[in-house]
Amino acid sequence: MSAATYISSMPRLGAWIEPHPEGIYIPACDAWIDPSQPKARALVTHGHADHARGGHTAVLATPETLAIMDTRYGPQSGQTVAYGETVTLGDVTARFVPAGHVLGSAQIVLEHRGERIVVSGDYKRRSDPTCAPFEPIPCDIFITEATFGLPVFRHPETGAEIDRLLAALHANPDRCVLVGAYALGKAQRLIAELRLRGHDDPIYIHGALERLCALYEELGVPLGQLVPATAASKEQLRGKIVLAPPGALNDRWSRRLPDPITAMASGWMGVRQRARQRNVELPLIVSDHADWDELTATVKELSPAELWVTHGREEALVHWSMTCQIKARALALVGYEDEDD
Repeated sequence: MSAATYISSMPRLGAWIEPHPEGIYIPACDAWIDPSQPKARALVTHGHADHARGGHTAVLATPETLAIMDTRYGPQSGQTVAYGETVTLGDVTARFVPAGHVLGSAQIVLEHRGERIVVSGDYKRRSDPTCAPFEPIPCDIFITEATFGLPVFRHPETGAEIDRLLAALHANPDRCVLVGAYALGKAQRLIAELRLRGHDDPIYIHGALERLCALYEELGVPLGQLVPATAASKEQLRGKIVLAPPGALNDRWSRRLPDPITAMASGWMGVRQRARQRNVELPLIVSDHADWDELTATVKELSPAELWVTHGREEALVHWSMTCQIKARALALVGYEDEDD
């Protein structure tokens, strides 16, 4: 056998997992990671609806992610996997390690045939008082998102954005600040960040945030005094912070508030057009995803043989990786949204 024939007959790195439009399939254990359609066995990285869908026969996820899924979809038929715990699925071992995205978010470390593949889900590298920090795991293949995978996305320090929010509040004692924040992760993080900056006043919340905020408290994340906004008068809301889902910023619900300063917390607030489209007076660039510098720094730190990109701005990250002599490919998965981050 010639050397060329021998090389061509060698199995391709990562040949034991299959990217499909609806998710990543592992034939050796008949399991899917974050599938967008109901499957017999699903390994779920975190509780956001574009990764954690109901209807699976069996779910493997961290205790926090399963609790979130129970809250959103009703009781799940699931197996909890704590951070650092290894489970054996046929000839494949799987380990869940922190991703730093939201409470319970995990990277899934898969090992088979002497290879290690890390499916990172969504992640960020900045500190977050509501969840465990990202844990870098050396691997042969790193599977990453690219939500903010363009060099224009460089997020400012979170503390500086929280200070801007508090400055607007203190400068307008007769108004309230109405902040649009995604119901899972972003809202709770904002509350916790405000508490760290010494804001001990009651924070008023839209009814759509109540269940998940209560769950965070049950799971050991202190949020301080939270009050339903619908139970408060205009006078009570003056000089206060009100949190609501982004969709509530300009609907009838917000008209009862005292001349609100409309804010929104999202990585997309760095795009002026998005802020204008939402009629946002105070854009706050607070993201639960890695920005361009964090994405590229993570790939450099892990130095995988290959980089696979699931969703987002795949082309730029793939091109950058190739210039760094790291083989890269876009997986073209579907069903993963930008959300309101």
